[in-house]
Amino acid sequence: MGAFLDKPKTEKHNSHGEGNGLRYGVSSMQGWRVEMEDAHTAVLGLQTPGMTDWSFFAVYDGHAGSKVANYCSKHLLEHIITASLGAGGTQDSHVGSDGSTGDSQAPPPPAVEIVKAGIRAGFLSIDEHMRNFSDLRNGLDRSGSTAVGILLSPDHFFFINCGDSRAVLYRNSQVCFSTLDHKPCNPRERERIQNAGGSVMIQRVNGSLAVSRALGDYDYKCVDGKGPTEQLVSPEPEVFVMVRAPEQDQFIILACDGIWDVMSNEELCEFVKSRLEVCDDLEKVCNEVVDTCLHKGSRDNMSIVLVCLPNAPKVSEEAVKKEAELNKYLETQVEEMLSLSGEEEIPDLGTVMRNLSTDSGMPPLPPGGGLASKRSVIEAVYNRLSPYKEEDGSGADLECHW
Repeated sequence: MGAFLDKPKTEKHNSHGEGNGLRYGVSSMQGWRVEMEDAHTAVLGLQTPGMTDWSFFAVYDGHAGSKVANYCSKHLLEHIITASLGAGGTQDSHVGSDGSTGDSQAPPPPAVEIVKAGIRAGFLSIDEHMRNFSDLRNGLDRSGSTAVGILLSPDHFFFINCGDSRAVLYRNSQVCFSTLDHKPCNPRERERIQNAGGSVMIQRVNGSLAVSRALGDYDYKCVDGKGPTEQLVSPEPEVFVMVRAPEQDQFIILACDGIWDVMSNEELCEFVKSRLEVCDDLEKVCNEVVDTCLHKGSRDNMSIVLVCLPNAPKVSEEAVKKEAELNKYLETQVEEMLSLSGEEEIPDLGTVMRNLSTDSGMPPLPPGGGLASKRSVIEAVYNRLSPYKEEDGSGADLECHW
């Protein structure tokens, strides 16, 4: 779980979509990790009778392998829907990975409390189902995964969290809501771990696992006499229901801890807001987040799903103009730095970044992103003018954390 590459893999995997009054963008990057263990789900419009105007998004942060995360990305939603329909007394029917069923007559959508119960039951169901996979049952695969998601109905947000990935809601130009990370040192989590005969050392379950709730991780779910939610690691999600406020709700972010390790809730939301004011391409906005987090020092896999609601920030001519002025200023400063240095004294990119970080005359940088968010602009000029090119896009100066 702690192995790193010599240089990060910066290729990105993207997707986007629009429907049900929503737009979304996705970006994921392997980064410094030896394996990509993240996965995600994005479904606009569940093909389930009575729920065609609902949508579902989730991010899964795998550890010790990618099997559990990948399986959940394809099948968690169907377990939730099946459980919700069952809890609502609806006749059983086959449910596909997009939430589709074979029913011909659409029933009314399930009630809030039934959905909440269905989400919880769906998590427990898929966790028990995966336990029967031979490689997981026999310890040949010891992987696990966090899961953070949101189920959107026309009237409600159902925020879902199991682990330390996180979801935030940006409403009325401020962070209105955030899920709570499930860490072993949290009093409630610690109590369950200790009651199951475990311990919390160096803020980890039995000194090893950094999350106290997850899907998979069956090595931590084998205490005799304890139910599935009483084990060292619990698959039970916390579900938070919020009434939608269409005139105020702006966007939702789901991301793994590779993002949150280097940006706070407020920093990330302010950065995303500033990017939406200069660009309406949600994939590009998500890519900027991932690149910025890499340059801020994240060493983990990184995944983000950005869901924009109808009242999301729009591109502003003034913001676009200021962005262009900032980029031009940075280009000019880099050109000047390199032109003033002799051939024997050409600074490396890290030195250029450090010099820029002390520039008192610089125009305002993107909030939350800072100079790290402008690394690609600076690097492009540097590579054009300097013989010492940065090949991997990461630089050797991550510890500067601009």
